[in-house]
Amino acid sequence: MSLQLTGIHHLTAITANAPENLRFYTQTLGLRLVKKTVNQDDTTAYHLFYADGQATPGTDLTFFDWPVGPEGRGTHSISRTGLRVGSAESVKWWKRRFDDLKVTSGDVSKIDGRTSLDFEDGEGQRLRLVDDGGLARSHPWEKSPVPAEYQIKGLGPITISVPDITNTALLLTHVMNMKEVRRYASPDSIGEVHVFSMGEAGPAAELHVVVQPDLPIARQGAGAVHHVAFRAPDVETLHQWTERLKEFRLPSSGEVERYYFRSLYFREPNGILFEIATDGPGFAVDEPMESLGESLSLPPFLEPKRAQIEARLKPLE
Repeated sequence: MSLQLTGIHHLTAITANAPENLRFYTQTLGLRLVKKTVNQDDTTAYHLFYADGQATPGTDLTFFDWPVGPEGRGTHSISRTGLRVGSAESVKWWKRRFDDLKVTSGDVSKIDGRTSLDFEDGEGQRLRLVDDGGLARSHPWEKSPVPAEYQIKGLGPITISVPDITNTALLLTHVMNMKEVRRYASPDSIGEVHVFSMGEAGPAAELHVVVQPDLPIARQGAGAVHHVAFRAPDVETLHQWTERLKEFRLPSSGEVERYYFRSLYFREPNGILFEIATDGPGFAVDEPMESLGESLSLPPFLEPKRAQIEARLKPLE
């Protein structure tokens, strides 16, 4: 059996306003803050993790807090993040909520055969609610302001924009063992979308690649996505992925211990940053599940610097 990824693990984006980001994703979207920590490569910046009630792999939407200007939109980028809900009725409920809260959103429509709703946070982060047809289990957060039946279940699909799909498709199919399963017209009528699947989990295991040769090259900033991570069940499987990238002579970071998971980073041919991350040990490794995200968590190698790190962080409230 060939080596298989099992879906989207997490997606990491950029904010320049951590307090407002926290308010939007917990109070407006009703996600749970499951880890309040720092960027391990830049400890002056928060790294905030939002997820479902049990911090399940595949539900993590995370943000680096960097003092940067707005994103310059374009190709060579991750252009939209799908967030799954359990039914078409849920999508319609969210449209009413967004209208009431004056959240920028489009119309409820069918995209790739699924009831969907495009919307943006206050910094222009491009998001899409997608009816997952009840494919995945739901792990609601009991303290969410959103009723359990309407809560966001997790990530997927993730859309990336490239000017030429040729080499990207080779990487996805020949190296990462995804399958191209269908195509559809981009909702904005700019480019055809190719759907690559990692398995039977529907949108939770799909990467959508839209071909947009006429767009400028994107510039990262607030409202942009930094990288997308794909799921490996365990460290042994990650070792196999590390060896596979070596076999194809693809440059990578080598394995990086992130404490909550172990990671491997590399870039697809258009420069978009990919990560493969293990499902475990998870966010409850250093604090109880019932109080995730309530205090600043630091991995063991940063703990001796806690006082210095805390002194340089801005208050979130």
